[in-house]
Amino acid sequence: MENTEKDYSRKWYVMAAISMGTLLATIDSSIVNVALPTLVRELKTDFPTVQWVVLAYLLTLAVLLLSVGRLGDMIGKKRIYTVGFGIFTLGSFLCGLAPNVYLLILFRVVQALGATMIMALGVAIVTESFPPKERGKALGISGTMVSIGIVIGPTLGGLILDLLSWNWIFYVNIPVGILGIFMVSRFVPDIKPVGKQRFDFLGAVTLFISLLAFLSALTIGQNIGFGDYRTIALFVVWAIFLGTFIFVESRAIQPMIDLTLFRNSLFSINLITGFITFVSIAGTLILMPFFLENILNYSTRQVGLLIAVVPISMGVIAPIAGSLSDRFGSRIITFIGLGILLFGYSYLTSLSGQTSSHSFVLLLLPIGLGMGTFQSPNNSAIMGTAPPDKLGVVSGMLSLTRTLGQSTGIAVNGAIWAALTLNHSESTQVTSATNAPAVAQVSALQNTYIFIASILLVGLVLALWALLKERRMKVTTRNLEEEPTISD
Repeated sequence: MENTEKDYSRKWYVMAAISMGTLLATIDSSIVNVALPTLVRELKTDFPTVQWVVLAYLLTLAVLLLSVGRLGDMIGKKRIYTVGFGIFTLGSFLCGLAPNVYLLILFRVVQALGATMIMALGVAIVTESFPPKERGKALGISGTMVSIGIVIGPTLGGLILDLLSWNWIFYVNIPVGILGIFMVSRFVPDIKPVGKQRFDFLGAVTLFISLLAFLSALTIGQNIGFGDYRTIALFVVWAIFLGTFIFVESRAIQPMIDLTLFRNSLFSINLITGFITFVSIAGTLILMPFFLENILNYSTRQVGLLIAVVPISMGVIAPIAGSLSDRFGSRIITFIGLGILLFGYSYLTSLSGQTSSHSFVLLLLPIGLGMGTFQSPNNSAIMGTAPPDKLGVVSGMLSLTRTLGQSTGIAVNGAIWAALTLNHSESTQVTSATNAPAVAQVSALQNTYIFIASILLVGLVLALWALLKERRMKVTTRNLEEEPTISD
């Protein structure tokens, strides 16, 4: 009988199917960003409410990713992935039909449930489907699809909004989703898990409550204030249940997350720096449409085309970064990528109301180059530490850091920008950041990018420490190997 676990003949068909799902799920985590000003007008709502169209999607992803990853390790990944494609396609159809912002938020949760099943297991399926000698290249391609999907969303959304109604940013998913279901069913191997495993329900519940409280505190705090007792109470709930989750996992026979993975400090730093980059990119993508439309008076189509500089530059640099990573190691390449990102966000602080389209492209170019250089080697380094029986949960952890980064970035950067805008407004009659004078909005945006550059600096320092530690470990290993020869 043929061992399907060792059959790699359909690996590129698997890659095509998984890439389609990855692009759909990640595009929809950001495609709405460029539509937010349109949704405020069309659905007669306000900025704090319309943010939940994005945040509800990301919140659902964040609280369910690890549970779905664990289920994939237990009952098989193909089945869950296929069902996820179906739910995502149905959710897209419902979002297009939504008559008001509240139903749109609800249907985004349905859509995100399907996206969770896709994003939690996609990287794990790719890892299983390629031989070890090609796994780095495969994960590089998969990571590139994630990054491109997240940043291409606003570009595609801008083009759709210019030609059609906002509903079509969801309807376009339907034919792609149907094709994706067919491809996954036909090409993805159904690899059965080995051995009887149990689901860690207590760990799943405590993690769910912890993440829900944390993200709710971030988002609700924007409206009622981060010093409000309700926001503080949510942060307290987050801390209590996070501590409970760690306690439960340290004693569980088959835990949701094997905490021993974090004994590898290099693995932990890869996750932390990945989180930081997505905090940064989310802050860029949610604020840029307001700057380009409200300050520079560009149309939604022009906004989409201008932001396209990010996915285009990523698409150019990512394969080069992957090849350099194979040759020189992932650590030095991720460090360089973070350095480029830090330069890019420092450069963005020069945005003004007189910025031309050409200058804007040059300002945004380092962001795409930095993300393209960083993400693929970082993803490969993370998945390279995963034991075969934990591919699903490590894949889920990778997606979770990405989703938490986006959610945190939207909430924190949005709150900072809104608060600074109102603070810079001289008129006490201004109650909404989007209606504030242009000079106040621009000044707040510059200060927000200073904040983003600051957290990237922290990430760069961590990456430098990891790079130096890895080199010391290699030197130590080499010396130990040479020691018998020297003693002779």
